[in-house]
Amino acid sequence: MDYNATIDNDFKRIEEILTFIKGEKLIIATGSNSRSTVWHDTTTNNRGRQMEDFLASNKLHILNVERKLTTFKSSIGESNIDLTIATNKTLTNIQKWDILEEESA
Repeated sequence: MDYNATIDNDFKRIEEILTFIKGEKLIIATGSNSRSTVWHDTTTNNRGRQMEDFLASNKLHILNVERKLTTFKSSIGESNIDLTIATNKTLTNIQKWDILEEESA
């Protein structure tokens, strides 16, 4: 599997959605598998840098706030790879974003 091609396809799909909605309200919840200090992780990896660039170029915003809890935990560690992303028009409608202690399905 070509990792970069997968990233490019994911970004292309989101860009198609953004073109379709024409600047209207949108929230994207994603298991991004990207790490970045921008969304309060302890490190930034290559996919995190690509995600940062993509979000900035498409005027998208990370809703994740700094919290002691992380969005992802496994037997090998924990991080903040699960992201909530929003368009400009959505920002005014978001209040009290948080990480819940309960697992979601």
